[in-house]
Amino acid sequence: MPHIDVKYFPRELSHEEKEAIADELCAVIQKHFQSKETSLSVTMAEVAKDNWKSSVYDQIIDSPDLIKKPGYQM
Repeated sequence: MPHIDVKYFPRELSHEEKEAIADELCAVIQKHFQSKETSLSVTMAEVAKDNWKSSVYDQIIDSPDLIKKPGYQM
């Protein structure tokens, strides 16, 4: 039951745009994990630029689960 957690800087995204993003992400996960669409879940959360380091970067940068490191340092 894969779960996808997307964090991003605030921007105007309609509900339809968020659904389209989730659909595309789920398609990739379904392809590689052979998951059923009904077993996938997606969360999307805006994180203010000023909070990015403490809320996202510091939480993931030393994680052994991090597969793709960001191309920036904070």
